[in-house]
Amino acid sequence: MTNTALATSPLQAVDRCDSCGAQAYIRVVLSEGDLLFCGHHGRRHEAKLRPIALEWHDETDRLHAPSAPVTD
Repeated sequence: MTNTALATSPLQAVDRCDSCGAQAYIRVVLSEGDLLFCGHHGRRHEAKLRPIALEWHDETDRLHAPSAPVTD
């Protein structure tokens, strides 16, 4: 679990899913601390966690956003 002081900051590539270690795109803020999930595990646990979550921060829309072209 991570520190809730970082709950409002955007998720970064170094933030990893607590279930599988993939890049985290969902942060769930609970009274006991934060959980980070990839999109798959966030959806898997959403029904149980949403009712007790203080905040549900979801950045899974970034998975489908067009990427910027790579230039040399």
